[in-house]
Amino acid sequence: MKILVIGSGGREHALVWKIAQSPLVKKVYCAPGNPGIGQLAENVAIGVDDLPGLLAFARRENVDLTVVGPELPLSLGIVDLFEEYGLKIFGARRNAALIEASKAFSKDLMKKYHVPTAAYEVFTAVEPAIAFIDRLGVPIVIKADGLAAGKGVIIAQTRDEAVEAVTDMLSGNAFGEAGSRVVVEEFLKGEEASFLAFTDGKNIIPLASAQDHKAVFDGDTGPNTGGMGAYSPAPVVTPAIHEKAMAEVMRRTVDGMAAEGRPYRGVLYAGLMIDGDQVKTLEFNARFGDPECQPLLMRMKSDIVPILLAVAEGDISRVAIEWHDQAAVCVVMASGGYPAEYRKGDAIQGLDAAARIPDVMVFHAGTAVRGEETVTSGGRVLGVTALGGTVREAIDRAYQGVAAISWDGVHFRKDIGSKALNR
Repeated sequence: MKILVIGSGGREHALVWKIAQSPLVKKVYCAPGNPGIGQLAENVAIGVDDLPGLLAFARRENVDLTVVGPELPLSLGIVDLFEEYGLKIFGARRNAALIEASKAFSKDLMKKYHVPTAAYEVFTAVEPAIAFIDRLGVPIVIKADGLAAGKGVIIAQTRDEAVEAVTDMLSGNAFGEAGSRVVVEEFLKGEEASFLAFTDGKNIIPLASAQDHKAVFDGDTGPNTGGMGAYSPAPVVTPAIHEKAMAEVMRRTVDGMAAEGRPYRGVLYAGLMIDGDQVKTLEFNARFGDPECQPLLMRMKSDIVPILLAVAEGDISRVAIEWHDQAAVCVVMASGGYPAEYRKGDAIQGLDAAARIPDVMVFHAGTAVRGEETVTSGGRVLGVTALGGTVREAIDRAYQGVAAISWDGVHFRKDIGSKALNR
């Protein structure tokens, strides 16, 4: 088979790495890809939002299956377009990808189908939003309605912060069009986990549990990012919590989307807040998480290609997934200043040394090539991911990989996976 992966981040590097291992695959393309991906696949210089260009390439090269990594092409309707031309593609159709593309749609869907979530209201004007903030009190969560690259969520600790956030978003300063509507919701206490599942619109197959670290600094402090690290399994997802998440979150959502005439096919990601035996849904994503994808795929024993193909063909009833017993931990190495302003073009040292450490994979997220050097070109630059017999072993090995790599201003959290150790 020939497979095209769309995207250029750490998630796509992990997907390409896993897909390339399949005996069913003879050629992998990635558009636009990155230097790390280029070592495993052929990078194709087509942007993720260039739908006609991607379609033309897939048709010209007789691509057997296209796998969509990021949310943007899904929200633009790439799956609908490819299916119109009879091409197999893994991902949610445009009307289903709205579960991520609009926070307001997602919250209204949860309310209608009794998916447990935080109390909320949706606003397009500042004054009523402030009145609701005053009613709920702080801390409080302010979310841009549209896509904001994982950064459109602000947890306001004070009234002033909350008022500033809604004012910034609704005036179009903070996230442009994405912030023209805001969701203001109650702050939930507990521990977060990422719950992902494959679905064909009817059947649901859960992936292993994972936990992401959103805040930029140790101890979950500082502003939210696209994710500073992740690990799997997540001990907070006990068998009882898993059962509850499947029944009350995944099942109700997949059935609800079907009832709305928006059958959901692809991978569905639920961000959960777990407090004792209570499970509430923070958000949905229409794709693999980044960085959760990296440890999850390192733990996946099964060939991923038959699974992706079965989803694209609309029937996963005969699919089963096997997992390695080992734990996996991903530590994101970011540019100094991220998620705010950061520099690009710093030379990265030590990639070869890190790659020689057993059971360590360095997934590229924001890199470029300049002459003979690999340089930084994004906020999140690398995802150093390691397997270990225990979470402790995986943490130690991942940080061994991190210690081998350096560049000017590099920043990473030093406590990825510590919540698992505390359990």
